Amino acid sequence: MSQPIRTRFAPSPTGFMHVGSARTALFAWLIARQQHGQFILRLEDTDRVRHVEGSAEHLIKSLRALGINYDEGPDVDGPYGPYIQSERLAIYRQWAEKLIETGRAYADPYTPEELEAFRAEARANKQAFLYRHHRPTNPPAWDGTTPLRLKSEPKAYHWHDEVMGDLSSGPEVIDDIVLIKSDGYPTYNFAHIVDDAEMKVSHVIRGQEFLASTPNYLNLYEALGLDRPIFATMPHIMAENGRKKLGKRDGAKDILDYLRDGYLPETLVNFIASLGWNDGTEQEIFSVEELIDKFSLDRVGRSGARFDEKRLEWMNGQHIRNLSTNELAERAVNFWGESAKATSPERQREILELVKDRLKTLADLPLLTEYFFERPAPNWSMVNDNKQLSKLSNDELIGYLELARQKFETVDWDSNNLQIQLNGLLDQTGQKPGILFSLIRLAVSWAPFSPALNDTLAVLGRDETLARLDLAIETGRQL
Repeated sequence: MSQPIRTRFAPSPTGFMHVGSARTALFAWLIARQQHGQFILRLEDTDRVRHVEGSAEHLIKSLRALGINYDEGPDVDGPYGPYIQSERLAIYRQWAEKLIETGRAYADPYTPEELEAFRAEARANKQAFLYRHHRPTNPPAWDGTTPLRLKSEPKAYHWHDEVMGDLSSGPEVIDDIVLIKSDGYPTYNFAHIVDDAEMKVSHVIRGQEFLASTPNYLNLYEALGLDRPIFATMPHIMAENGRKKLGKRDGAKDILDYLRDGYLPETLVNFIASLGWNDGTEQEIFSVEELIDKFSLDRVGRSGARFDEKRLEWMNGQHIRNLSTNELAERAVNFWGESAKATSPERQREILELVKDRLKTLADLPLLTEYFFERPAPNWSMVNDNKQLSKLSNDELIGYLELARQKFETVDWDSNNLQIQLNGLLDQTGQKPGILFSLIRLAVSWAPFSPALNDTLAVLGRDETLARLDLAIETGRQL
């Protein structure tokens, strides 16, 4: 298209940012970045009843945390500001006056009680309520104290949606929608069309809940003498069971909460992009650069995308593994346990290198690493709860630990030599790795998970390993 690519994300500051909102922002951002266009943040705060204090700042923080940077917005100067709707009331008034002058808008003279009576009449007649059936013959001049309505021209519409395809509607859905409310604030229906025109937005990307209103928007575009932008409607994100729209109870939580829970920003971007979009290949892990290069609206599915928390967790583990140890250390700063925080950065990196492949989230770090930094108290119930180890007598368990201690006392302490000694213990005892190695691993870590045993021992060091085996043997004998 000859028009410069300009996309926008226009949230209402009525709460936190969840994955649905983030996906809308991400797709608009990807299109702008791919086509070397501009991405705009506009805050649509005209619904003063639902406005939440601090929400605007929270939305901005969420976008920046995900790396979705905008070229124009409330705190980034641009040529079409202001970018907060409550600061644009004079602009809406000017466009409203144009509609009044051309006979396409009029003052709504009815009281709320009268409107409710019209609705009740429609219900009683089992008809859809349309305000235009009650359009006043001689409405008063609009003075800004009553709602201003569009004088609609009902007709059939046909339009193309980049995701949903070719769509159409009949004249029966067209109505005299409110443009400006009695409090002086515009409705979403009016304000977003004016703002998109003023800000020269080329693509309007929004959720499926607005699809039913599109015919009325088209009627208003015509009344204002505006060309239609490119439409792209995002299908719902469904709960994990696939049967209902994702809600707060199903995982539609604050994007910042995912980051606090140890998910990487690039994981969230990758995961959110995959909710309804794929590039036609088997690839699942994408860098941001790859998403910018490969994204296209014609690869967005029309049906709802299922939110899969397990897949998000798996994907996060893959992105963690793609980080260098130094990068991972920078991300892990706020997730270490207290003992780890007191050690050197070099020691932390050594442990990270060891546990990196087992991390699903950064929040797993304390569970997977605390025993490296602080000697744990023996917990023999973990042995008793082990299906294989519980079959051995206490004397057998202590005997295996004593044998291991003897082997470790004189070995040259590195991973390779330790593995040789461990293999020798298997030959000497005739036991399976799942039994003997599990016992030794528990005795030195008392943790449900740990890296390869030889690597774990190498990092713990000879003195600490022997001390922990001694403690395990001593407490085991007391059972």
